[in-house]
Amino acid sequence: MKDQSKHHSSDSEEDDDNDSTKDPFSDSATILVESSDSPSSPPPKYTRETFEYAEPGHDRSRRGPDEETGGQGGLVVSGSEGHLWMQASTTLVIAVSGLICAGWLLDAVQHWPVFIEISELIILIPILLNLKGNLEMNLASRLSTASNMGLLDSPTTRIAFIKGNLALLQLQSLTVGSVAGLFAFVLGMIVHPTTNDLSEIAIMITSSMLCASVSSFVLGSFMCALVLICRHYKINPDNIACPLASSFGDLVTLVILSGFAVFLVKYIDTPLSEILLVLLLMLIPVWLYYVRRNKFVSEVVKEGWGPVFAAMVIASTAGLTLERYINKFPGMAMISPVLNGLTGNIGSIYASRISTALHANIEEAYRATEKTLFLVHIPIEIMFLAVVGILELGDVQWSVSVVVGYTIVSMTLVVIALLLAKWITRLFWKWGYDPDNYALPILTSLIDVLGTALLVMGFWALGYGQSTAGVPE
Repeated sequence: MKDQSKHHSSDSEEDDDNDSTKDPFSDSATILVESSDSPSSPPPKYTRETFEYAEPGHDRSRRGPDEETGGQGGLVVSGSEGHLWMQASTTLVIAVSGLICAGWLLDAVQHWPVFIEISELIILIPILLNLKGNLEMNLASRLSTASNMGLLDSPTTRIAFIKGNLALLQLQSLTVGSVAGLFAFVLGMIVHPTTNDLSEIAIMITSSMLCASVSSFVLGSFMCALVLICRHYKINPDNIACPLASSFGDLVTLVILSGFAVFLVKYIDTPLSEILLVLLLMLIPVWLYYVRRNKFVSEVVKEGWGPVFAAMVIASTAGLTLERYINKFPGMAMISPVLNGLTGNIGSIYASRISTALHANIEEAYRATEKTLFLVHIPIEIMFLAVVGILELGDVQWSVSVVVGYTIVSMTLVVIALLLAKWITRLFWKWGYDPDNYALPILTSLIDVLGTALLVMGFWALGYGQSTAGVPE
């Protein structure tokens, strides 16, 4: 959202700002800066005259000059590297468990009759997962910023904010679900033209919309509850909400999509899919009417579509790549969701923290956060390789060269994700757009494409799967 209003501090507040422009604690994950030091143009979305900012989970023994008295001039946001490591590592371990389950499920459902009969569903999966993940991560990012700014502390504003955002999520999910289903089907016809009837198109779009709506209700409610719990226990939701929204979103969405596709294909010769499709399309203006009347999301509904649909176009490349190579490289269905999901989670944590800092008119200690997030990624990748190897999940043909190749790919992708998260978030802010709504969709879709491409190139370079699946064209 473009915000053209300026925040004017009193002279005394300016003096306070000038007296506390540096955090005396070098290990703090976030430092205090003046308004003029933060990345360019727009002022904070939530002004300090309305909300006092203090990041949950920071060390209360380390106070800035104004934090002791609750003054608005000096805002100190800490949260040491230790806090970040603890919160992010715990969350990412839980998240990677969900990603492993999603990868295992994808490896299984690709052989189901419905996915063989309507092969475009394979193309739909990464597109829909990316779109749905972006919607929930945007919600998590908005909730985290609002929570850290104190917007959710008042029962009145909390209820209105949450209701508005859940309604917005339904509107977005139904819209992107319909577009994703149709877009995936068109891509499938372009890649391998076959005789397709209206029943298959209806099943694709209806499955996509039903899946998007139901999973949005489940995950949106979970995200709201999670952020409120984090606020209560003084934990920074920026370090937790986005990864869980993405990872469990993939698993829940894949389960629901597979279930609806299996159910609807049984009635392919009846008008059931078409009737459900009409009903779902009729719900879109209903949700739009409600959202436009809610002051907390009435502006978001106008601006959030561009990045989401741009992400869909970008993610379609990953979908086409996955559909082409999923049978040529054994175990790719198991590895790809975890690689892209875990790396996307790390990037989303970083982007969410930067977005909150920009809204609060403070500055993230970029190098410290980047180092911590890069290092926390290593043991989690080791855990993933160990779990998949020991439990023999998927059809992965593990060897020393494959492990080394995967490690190189994952390390490279994490570095790229951190660089992209910082660059994209700050760039949107500089242009006057709210990064809570713009940064994450573009970031995660780019990571999906780059991760899938790097994985394919790595497998190809190693000659992986060629003995059983043939050499990629």
